Amino acid sequence: MGGFFGTVSKTACATDLFYGTDYNSHLGTKRGGMATYSEESGFARAIHTLENAYFRNKFESELSKFKGNAGIGIISDTDPQPILINSHLGKFAIVTVAKVNNIPELEQELLASNMHLAEMSMGKTNQTELIALLIVQGKDFVDGIENVYRKIKGSCSMLLLTEDGIIVARDQWGRTPVVIGKKEGAYAVTSESSSFPNLGFEIEKYVGPGEIVRLRADGMEQMRKPNEGMQICSFLWVYYGFPVSCYEGRNVEDVRFTSGFKMGRKDESEVDCACGIPDSGIGMAMGYAEGKGVPYHRAITKYTPTWPRSFTPSRQELRSLVAKMKLIPNRAMLDNKRVLFCDDSIVRGTQLHDNVKILFDYGAKEVHMRIACPPLIYSCPFLGFSASKGDLELLSRRIIKELEGDENKNLDKYATTDSPEYKKMVELIRERFGLTSLKFNTLETLIEAIGLPKCKVCTHCFDGSSHF
Repeated sequence: MGGFFGTVSKTACATDLFYGTDYNSHLGTKRGGMATYSEESGFARAIHTLENAYFRNKFESELSKFKGNAGIGIISDTDPQPILINSHLGKFAIVTVAKVNNIPELEQELLASNMHLAEMSMGKTNQTELIALLIVQGKDFVDGIENVYRKIKGSCSMLLLTEDGIIVARDQWGRTPVVIGKKEGAYAVTSESSSFPNLGFEIEKYVGPGEIVRLRADGMEQMRKPNEGMQICSFLWVYYGFPVSCYEGRNVEDVRFTSGFKMGRKDESEVDCACGIPDSGIGMAMGYAEGKGVPYHRAITKYTPTWPRSFTPSRQELRSLVAKMKLIPNRAMLDNKRVLFCDDSIVRGTQLHDNVKILFDYGAKEVHMRIACPPLIYSCPFLGFSASKGDLELLSRRIIKELEGDENKNLDKYATTDSPEYKKMVELIRERFGLTSLKFNTLETLIEAIGLPKCKVCTHCFDGSSHF
């Protein structure tokens, strides 16, 4: 996926930009980039790979080159960013959090209009460059960004660093969050509001779907009003969001806790304790423990210094290695106990494959699993959550193919909680991983925990409901 941060200040911005961008590191692992603008020296930019080092290590030594009071940064799992553009709209740098599904179609359209596209080293088009070329077709920045909204299939939120502040534009359906913060003499904008507290910013505004705002050090200017419809991704609260972040006024950890609490109140299973699979299962497990009235124990701990998320790497062998090595069970907390584990989701089944057996080997009497969201039935066409190449990478779809002979058959029935097809699928997953019991959260409970109307939340990966 990816996350961005930008700030414009009455004083030098490099330090806030550096740390604010770094606070988006949980959203991506491939590349990081920063750009600043100074009236005296113009634009400065740097892009580094993050596949063998962290963002701070790559950029700390060259902070002195980033002059000026305005800048943007990106953590990206896609293309090298920021891109610098010199156009009839003026010079600007751009970063995007985007998934463009119709790149070949747009390539041909741009080439037919005498545009050119530089290929990246792997022979693919840089989608941020493509988005920039769509912008410069407009008569002004707003017209150009609306051109992006009209032309792309997928989603796109972006920051444009111009010679007159930062232009902020959220995806037209608001699939990804964009939050503006304020402190004395400065504004900031980010994908994750967890960037703000340690830098002294307070949340000032949640940018609306399709809304365009210009930030200057002394104020905000709305350049385009938000659209009424919204489809913010529900999976941000389930998995990707950092616990202290807020989207649309709803805190990530609070949603996870509430979701777990509601599950715990309803669950009739007899267990000795609840435990969260680190990191995104912890909030849910603490809520479950409180709702169920059982203690919360840390029976499994993540080794944080070196192991990334198992969801993120592109190769299955690496995903399996990460899933196995990053989580360390604690025999003392498992021995002779009926342990209930909470986790965010089951995507490919990578993490469960080895871990359940070792929990029993370490003395657990029973191993129960509770999942924060419904089964993932559809891959996401809107956000670049992983390197998934299709629906059959989802465990649930492989199970459906086994049961039906066709991975696309009766999907609506498998997506319906407690239907015969749903129960058969869940039972097969339980058997496959040797769990004592397995339950998924219902879509209704998840939406209640998020606290937004269902029509404003994208639940496509669970029920296939978004077809915009």
